[in-house]
Amino acid sequence: MAGLIEYDCPCCGGKVQYDAASQQFKCPYCETVFDADALKERDDVLNQPEENMEWGNKAGQDWTPGETDNMRVYLCNACGGEIIVDQNVGATKCPYCDSPVVMVGQFKGDLKPDYVIPFKKDKEAAKAAYFNHLKGKKLLPKIFKDQNHIDEIKGVYVPFWLFDADVDADMSFNATKTKSWSDSSYNYTKTEHYLVRRRADLSFRRVPVDGSSQMEDTLMESIEPFDFNEAVSFQSAYLSGFLADKYDVTSEQSITRANQRIKQSAEDVMRESVTGYSSVTAASNNVRIKEGITKYALYPVWLLNTTWNGEHYYFAMNGQTGKLVGDLPCDKGAYKRGLLAWTAILGAIITCISLIII
Repeated sequence: MAGLIEYDCPCCGGKVQYDAASQQFKCPYCETVFDADALKERDDVLNQPEENMEWGNKAGQDWTPGETDNMRVYLCNACGGEIIVDQNVGATKCPYCDSPVVMVGQFKGDLKPDYVIPFKKDKEAAKAAYFNHLKGKKLLPKIFKDQNHIDEIKGVYVPFWLFDADVDADMSFNATKTKSWSDSSYNYTKTEHYLVRRRADLSFRRVPVDGSSQMEDTLMESIEPFDFNEAVSFQSAYLSGFLADKYDVTSEQSITRANQRIKQSAEDVMRESVTGYSSVTAASNNVRIKEGITKYALYPVWLLNTTWNGEHYYFAMNGQTGKLVGDLPCDKGAYKRGLLAWTAILGAIITCISLIII
């Protein structure tokens, strides 16, 4: 059974927590403030071998083979309560005494992240961003706004693989220049065709790929970018009071997505350099990736979900920048009314044009 790390305040004995709003470690009881170095020595437990505890007596029924493969059981040092979690959860709160605990057994050895970006936005900021997201949505059902409530909101450190790579890229484009003019008798159009070539040596740093199968890749990519300048070397103290997922998608399994993102970015860079033409289409490309390096980091994300009319709606907010994305229901009645209104307007315009021509 893995051990837990708790940070006791030396002044009052309360449990120290990381406060995202102030970017400091605080005791919520006496409000004493600590810096990261003061808590760093607690991470020595990460290098200790995992405890192997065996019980002689068994109560209840035996687990069937494979039934406990994705489960972990931890013991809260504050109240003695047992915490049963998915194997990918790295940090949480005790459901019995609400003490923040860190499950360091999930981050030992090669599972320890290189970096972490601490939360800058707190839970209240996530709520405010969510309700602001509902404003101005004309096709959003009014009753959704009136009845809507947040079922759950939680701060999660999401695992990301960060890819560094140098790129050699060659691309060619089919481009055209079009010129039109008229005289008293005719209208003329002249189209010139060009083959445009581009070559570039590019460097990409810290291209993120979500390392958790529990998180939708499109959702995680939609709340980018994260500012890596605010990343710090990993310390488990930053996880106190938040959930943390351990990666279950390996760096090797993430290479395909990293290559796709790097290749697309290289193509976009070279496409943007082809200017002054009426049209541009890619004809060929050859993007070669070399000298790749991978790092492991935890990025802060607020996850919100709500239920309406039996449907679940999920939202994610960048815990560093406050950028929020998510799906919303559509008022089909309002959509149809709007479509009919535009159809009527378009019909009136066509009728007006016809009258003018006649």
